[in-house]
Amino acid sequence: MQRPDTPRLTDDFARAMHLALIVADRSGTIRFANPAFCAMFGYADDEIIGQPLTLIIPERMRGAHTAGMSNVAGGSKPGLAGKPVEVSAIKSDGTEFPIEITLATWSDDGEFWAGATIRDVSERRERDARLMRLASHDTLTGLQNRHEFMTVLAEKLSRGTPCTLLMMDLDGFKDVNDTHGHMVGDSLLQAVGVRLPYLLGEKTIIGRIGGDEFAVLLAGCGDPLVAQREATRILDAFRKPFSLGGMELELGASIGIALAPSHGREAEELLASADFALYRVKASGGRAYRFFEASMRNESQSKREMRDRLRKALLKNELEMYYQPQVDLATRRVVGFEALIRWNHPELGLILPGVFLPSLEQSSLGCDIGWWTIEEACQMAAEINGPDDHYRIAVNLFPQQFRSSHLCDRVEDALWRHRLAPECLELEVTEEVALNDSEASMQALKAIRDIGVGVAFDDFGTGFASLSSLQRYPLTTLKIDRGFIRDIRTLPSDLAITRALVTMSREMGLRTVAEGIESVEQESVLREIGCQEGQGYLYGRPMSKADAVASLGRATAPQTSIRAKHR
Repeated sequence: MQRPDTPRLTDDFARAMHLALIVADRSGTIRFANPAFCAMFGYADDEIIGQPLTLIIPERMRGAHTAGMSNVAGGSKPGLAGKPVEVSAIKSDGTEFPIEITLATWSDDGEFWAGATIRDVSERRERDARLMRLASHDTLTGLQNRHEFMTVLAEKLSRGTPCTLLMMDLDGFKDVNDTHGHMVGDSLLQAVGVRLPYLLGEKTIIGRIGGDEFAVLLAGCGDPLVAQREATRILDAFRKPFSLGGMELELGASIGIALAPSHGREAEELLASADFALYRVKASGGRAYRFFEASMRNESQSKREMRDRLRKALLKNELEMYYQPQVDLATRRVVGFEALIRWNHPELGLILPGVFLPSLEQSSLGCDIGWWTIEEACQMAAEINGPDDHYRIAVNLFPQQFRSSHLCDRVEDALWRHRLAPECLELEVTEEVALNDSEASMQALKAIRDIGVGVAFDDFGTGFASLSSLQRYPLTTLKIDRGFIRDIRTLPSDLAITRALVTMSREMGLRTVAEGIESVEQESVLREIGCQEGQGYLYGRPMSKADAVASLGRATAPQTSIRAKHR
């Protein structure tokens, strides 16, 4: 049997392979290239054979390649033999692309030969680049993600580069999300991701830090005037609505500013400083900017620690309601209670709300505690309301609850679960909270009144509400602040204001409650001017729930109004 022609079979095998193969001689002249190689590089067989190997090598790399080939041909051991290496190559049309090449050398009858297998790794490079982008960029907006932004910031600061950091939070984004859904919310974030780079330019480093928080880095600039100018430009840009799918969505911005190195020499420190300033802006109503001040750090840290302790207190059922009697001024008969929130700390004892409630400003924990307060109020009403009783419980809302688009739903749900009629509940808001966004406030209060729940203005006269606002808001009760009651016998102005409020309240069909009554003389004046109800130390101090329920049992023919608030 005749032996097959081995060289011919080897040649046929090489030509049939999908892997690109090439062979060159000692001088670097191409002596063999299979069809896969020709297809990859765009040459016909007769166009590539006899050409120098440098034809497929970028010009910047040809010198190193020629020197390496000469050394190996002269007897040096090839360092990369058998190891795949990624390099760049050139196609026939001049296009440069990445390849993975594995080299081999051998001798045949004293002649030196070099061969290589070649893979086009363009797709792999592109895939790796996509993964790198995913690792460093926010997938929703295309901006840098938090990790990449902080990496860049840290690099700039390590070089001693002066930097300005603007932390930005979107005002009104949660309402858009709650009202129109997360798809619209995501589209809005994408629109912000387009508007900011367009406004600030390509050289400005912008990142999405998380949720609706964005960060802007002005590298090489530590000038507060420049920071002020850029912050103003951003605020002005956000005064224009975002048009999405036929909707015009209003969105504001709050900005905290920190300058390096004066406000922080490390990335996390500078970010925290800008965040402290941002928190202060949000607490003041938002839609403005503010620079970091050293005093913010201690104050904010203290509030954060208090919120952490409060969060644990809520989980451990350490929060309680205490009840202070309310009376009918004409008869001094107890007609209800004001429920006052307390923190029964296991080590410090009973803590008054003035110590811990300020730490809840702009915190979602305010909503959690607020919902708990509504639950407690409804539970108390369920316990004291018999077949012939009509006790009302008023709950003082936190600002976070008042801004929630789910407020009415949460209230209805609580009433349903405790089997209470809507008239058993009254929601109290301070005029400052209601007037912070008058149109939104009006809609929220109207929704509450539409389901039959009462609405009260608490501490009226201490804020900026005008008397005419009583006509605009759907109120059922007006509470007169204790500040007007304290000197009602000695200050004619306090007496005049209180008389006007009582008269107007009565003519508008509102209930009037005077707070802070401590003497018989104060009570007498209030009774004379027609005030219906009052409360204060004259009638009793706050008491436990058990004592409050017992006192109701002692009352005759009660027309009770139980009022739950945070004070």
